[in-house]
Amino acid sequence: MADMKLLILVVYVVLGSLQTEGGQVKFGTLCSGNPTNTKRGCDKKYGCGNYGANRDQGRRKHMGLDIICSDGATVYAPFDVKLTGKAVPYKKGNAINDGVSLSGGGICFKLFYLKPLKYSGNVKAGQKLGTLLPMQKVYPGITSHIHVQMCDKSDPTKYF
Repeated sequence: MADMKLLILVVYVVLGSLQTEGGQVKFGTLCSGNPTNTKRGCDKKYGCGNYGANRDQGRRKHMGLDIICSDGATVYAPFDVKLTGKAVPYKKGNAINDGVSLSGGGICFKLFYLKPLKYSGNVKAGQKLGTLLPMQKVYPGITSHIHVQMCDKSDPTKYF
């Protein structure tokens, strides 16, 4: 009986650690060198990293949130996740056209601009997902970042 109570307590603590005050998951550290998930600001040439920022002179909106990450940096699982396949940000290939789809904590999201170690399976919180690809080769002078996009293209900001 004591073992069962301990197990229930452990499950409660683990699940509670994934929740914010609003009952939503909160992203843990995504990128080495940025333990607080600092968001990308604005670059003169490339625009801003916030959700809904204008792109192409206002013809489209940025559908994700950019978290600062250096080229070649380690990208971590923000919480326990299931990898659900490859995700590519562009129709045509380039040096950073890779990413992964994930689910966990009741949400589905994609991470772009990383080379994942794998595209399927489970990864525990804080374990390595992959490495940030060389953004500077494609967008010289941009603040390098990992792009977080919800599968339904809603605003991911509330999870940070």
